[in-house]
Amino acid sequence: MSVDAFGDVRISDTQRVPTNNFGKEADVSQDVTIMISSTSKLAGQNVAPFLAEHIPNQYAPLGVLERPTSSANKDPNSKYCYRHRPDLKCRRQANEPSMDQLQHELETLSQSDKQGIAHVWSLFSAAPSKHRQLMLQGILTQCCFPQLSYLSAHVKDLIRIDFLTALPPELAFRILCCLDTTSLCKAAQVSQRWRTLADDDVVWHKMCEQHIDTKCTKCGWGLPLLERKRLRACKRQIQLRATGKGLNVWSPDITPFPEARSPPKVSPENAVVPSQGSSANKHGAYSKPFTTEDAIQGNAADVEESYFRPRFRPWKDVYKDRFKISTNWKYGRYSERLFKGHSNGVMCLQFDDSILATGSYDATIKIWDIETGIEIRTLQGHTSGIRCLQFDNTKLISGSIDKSLKVWNWRTGQCISTYTGHSGGVINLHFDSTIVASGSMDKTVKVWNFEDKSIFVLRGHDDWVNSVRVDAASRTVVSASDDCSVRLWDLDSKTSIKKFEGHVGPVQQVVLLPREFDSDDESADSSDDSSSSSSNGGRDRTNSPPIVAVSSFVRDFTTTKRPLPPRYMLTGALDSTIRLWNVHTGKCLRTFFGHVEGVWALAADTLRVVSGAEDRTVKIWDPRSGKCERTVTGHAGPVTCIGLSDSRMCSGSEDGEVRMYSFKHENEQVGGRGVEGDGEDAFP
Repeated sequence: MSVDAFGDVRISDTQRVPTNNFGKEADVSQDVTIMISSTSKLAGQNVAPFLAEHIPNQYAPLGVLERPTSSANKDPNSKYCYRHRPDLKCRRQANEPSMDQLQHELETLSQSDKQGIAHVWSLFSAAPSKHRQLMLQGILTQCCFPQLSYLSAHVKDLIRIDFLTALPPELAFRILCCLDTTSLCKAAQVSQRWRTLADDDVVWHKMCEQHIDTKCTKCGWGLPLLERKRLRACKRQIQLRATGKGLNVWSPDITPFPEARSPPKVSPENAVVPSQGSSANKHGAYSKPFTTEDAIQGNAADVEESYFRPRFRPWKDVYKDRFKISTNWKYGRYSERLFKGHSNGVMCLQFDDSILATGSYDATIKIWDIETGIEIRTLQGHTSGIRCLQFDNTKLISGSIDKSLKVWNWRTGQCISTYTGHSGGVINLHFDSTIVASGSMDKTVKVWNFEDKSIFVLRGHDDWVNSVRVDAASRTVVSASDDCSVRLWDLDSKTSIKKFEGHVGPVQQVVLLPREFDSDDESADSSDDSSSSSSNGGRDRTNSPPIVAVSSFVRDFTTTKRPLPPRYMLTGALDSTIRLWNVHTGKCLRTFFGHVEGVWALAADTLRVVSGAEDRTVKIWDPRSGKCERTVTGHAGPVTCIGLSDSRMCSGSEDGEVRMYSFKHENEQVGGRGVEGDGEDAFP
């Protein structure tokens, strides 16, 4: 017989109690325990003081003593245990099925058993953390294996913590910014709070910065730039939110309206689309209309200004659009359109979002509508084949074998002016800002300055000049020639400051890569004897880094306060190879092998290189690894010109056809062949 903490007298099922004067004992059933309930007075003496001591606000509301708030007397109940801190957001909600089962089993017990169990729960709930550990330790020592198994099965679910909800938003953003795209999308499916955090612009702006127009160093993915929008405008506000500043303070630059009021509807596009009768927050949740009373409470002028301020798409949608296009590039999903109209081979082309310009040996330039495939107009005036062209919003400049350059108003078809000066046909031209450079069959590069009307000639090549590129920022020009070399020219000194040698065939194309491009491997390709020489005649072999030449090269630009030319360039030649060069050192970093005949056309951006060759194929390359990602066929003649954008690729051939491949549609087909002729169903 024993007395428990509640004053109950227990007689175990193994004891025998005498029942008469003859010493006979009455057997007590082994599965029965005799409970003698404690009186309310005894329970009050044992339990009530304990509860009043440790939870005074709940059990002794009239007798609460003022306690000092010093750190030495902090409440031990909530110092470390987050579950019993009402001020934290991560308190677990009661599990409804478990509570229902608990209630059902409790109702099967007697009144005295219910009272005893309730006392145990009350004691444990009121106990400080140190007492709780002692209680649990004592209980665990008395548990048998089935009970320990029960604990093991249930504890693993109870100790899971919603850490993102518990953490401050700036720390949650920092954690989510470390995830990849797939993990972020899965995190958004956990709960509404996780979705709010995982879809926030802070996270997806970081993701866009990491992937758009560059190759991610972690996953190797790169996304197209498409168009430059709002990156600089909103970057400061996003940085403030990421660091936790201004999260609880209303700012018109971050949120058009205070949180107490409802902002106007966010348009799915970048244009301003005010809604009538309803409004939506940044996550698309609709709320009550913004009324006149709201305007009266705040500043009416500010409200009107904020209402008509442009609304932008969430950064997650921006990332999603570019991810779809990048996936289409990777797996070769595209739609194809065929442009027919020239009576001879197409030698040059350029396109933008709406129009395509092509030049041909038939001495005409044609302007096409990309969406419909319809020929808009034909520019006529040259007396021989068109070898090169370039246009912008106001003008189109063309070069012909008739030794002239013409400036056109491509919107009207009017020839504005004609420039002559070459003694041979003009093979290539390029303009940047007010500077135009042209390469000719007369082995020279002629530079035309539209601003001061100056003209000068760069001499040094020993054969036709096939390609030129101008970099107005550094005031340099690069040129490729049939003499198997590429030269870098200084427009201020009008001299060749670097010569690149390595191709064993006539160099047909040279392309300066964007300054944002960064090569993964700076080691030179030691499998050949490619080299470069500076203006002082010193030769720099790839097996000995040209430290002196590099420092001299950099010093020449820094002394004149000019930026350096782009660091990397690509060249294509009739030796069937493409080479990646470091312009500053003169090293050939990589050679691309794959074409079986000479390379005629070349285009590149920060994510990919596209080439066209005599073998009638178009190849897409990874510029960092040199791997050929895809080969596209379809032309019946050599591919002579290539155009490239973030979501399109265009090729022209001596067969007189131009093929445009679009990678930005929902219903692409892998290796999809194009739709010929006119019609609006090719590009939805």
